[in-house]
Amino acid sequence: MGAILAEVSLRLYRRPLGDPAPYRAAIQRLHATIEDVSVAAADGASLKAWFVQPEHPNGRSVVILHGVTDNRLGASGFSAMFLNKGYAVLLPDSRAHGLSGGSIATYGVLEREDVHRWAQWLRTRAPGCTYLLGESMGAAIGLQAEPVTPQLCAAAVESPYSTFRAISYERLGRGAHTGALFWRTLGRPIIEFAILYTQLRYGVQLPNANPEAAVMSAATPTLLIAGDKDVDIPMHHAQELERLCASHCALWIVPGAAHGEASLVAHAEFENRVIGWFESHDDAPAP
Repeated sequence: MGAILAEVSLRLYRRPLGDPAPYRAAIQRLHATIEDVSVAAADGASLKAWFVQPEHPNGRSVVILHGVTDNRLGASGFSAMFLNKGYAVLLPDSRAHGLSGGSIATYGVLEREDVHRWAQWLRTRAPGCTYLLGESMGAAIGLQAEPVTPQLCAAAVESPYSTFRAISYERLGRGAHTGALFWRTLGRPIIEFAILYTQLRYGVQLPNANPEAAVMSAATPTLLIAGDKDVDIPMHHAQELERLCASHCALWIVPGAAHGEASLVAHAEFENRVIGWFESHDDAPAP
């Protein structure tokens, strides 16, 4: 059971990218340009992305990270609010997602360095501040990338989990209708074997997917966003993270928002808060 759980968690469904024509048409209406780009990960995996340049760039850029089993197209809806303000936008496919290489997803263990490489690449195209917006798994990856990505001036993350272990107990408890307590106690040997199996077979230690440790070791100004109706990653994860990084983090709880719905429930406020957060942490003046 532990081996099966490990394989199911690592080898995720790879959602097809879908038809990008509507998104490309929307970019054209904004008089922006879109480019297919790639970088090589530390392990040689080819990481793919879209780089979108606004008509009147301000020198700043935003990396937008999608959630689990999604891809860049699923996160592309956030583009317009940044392009309209002059920010360049990078939409990467996470490893083992979309068109990016990599055989397994590691929830931040390898992805944090992938984000670092994208941030380095962005500085060659947009010399001002680099920001990050992440959702769900992308939020957790973004937090874990902060200690290794000093180029980030600020980040905004929606529905992040606190640790891989904590969210594993809760997600398995919800999916199996057993509750998280079962997986913290009687079911824990299954999880521990899955972790050991992953380490022995793939050389990846999943407990190192730990946003809590990351926010304590980084000082990146971070806006934590959570919906009070989120049952996939309950808001207590964001609250726990905020307690650990209160010196450089802020927390926004969105009433009525389920998982990843903050921008739907409070669209105007979401845009104002995120862009306002970025603009208040601009350590690299735009050209």
